[in-house]
Amino acid sequence: MKISELQDQQANCFRCPRLVAWREAVAQDPPARFRGDVYWARPVPSLGDESAQLLIVGLAPAAHGGNRTGRIFTGDRSGDWLFRALFRAGFCSQETSKFAGDGLELINCYISAAAHCAPPDNKPLPEELGNCRPFLLEELQQLRELRVVVGLGKIGFDAAFDALREVGLTKWKTRPKFGHGAKFEIADKLFLLGTYHPSQQNT
Repeated sequence: MKISELQDQQANCFRCPRLVAWREAVAQDPPARFRGDVYWARPVPSLGDESAQLLIVGLAPAAHGGNRTGRIFTGDRSGDWLFRALFRAGFCSQETSKFAGDGLELINCYISAAAHCAPPDNKPLPEELGNCRPFLLEELQQLRELRVVVGLGKIGFDAAFDALREVGLTKWKTRPKFGHGAKFEIADKLFLLGTYHPSQQNT
């Protein structure tokens, strides 16, 4: 399967009834600043291609960010912070990410998430994370040039490590402890990094 085909599968998933109901309800009653916007209101697919050496694993789309714009980390303050940092490090073509189709392109970078639908209170349930897990497993099998994996927040970090272990990219049996600035060489020339999620509370 091509990674673009996998992203299409992500965008057309209906596995989690609670998340389907929530993402659609949010679109029907947006805050005043977004009234008039047509919400994506579907799972937000990963962004990037299979040649990337850097993988970033976030938590889930924001209700009025990715769930509105249809692109991961786009249209919210978390995305503003993340893409500004990626631009400065040479991993994307511009430092702003306002809407899908704004010209932004990732460079040697792939962005995924532990959950691809916006969850109530930013808290996906364990079974919902489990439903999204096969997507991340398949992505790891496609990203054959991978050298660095960054987990944003504990959920993103844990999801990344568990998936890396499941597909055999690390022989570590015990999940390393998440921490801001954590760095682990989990296999030869493969590093797992941990950092706070770039939400308003942390930035």
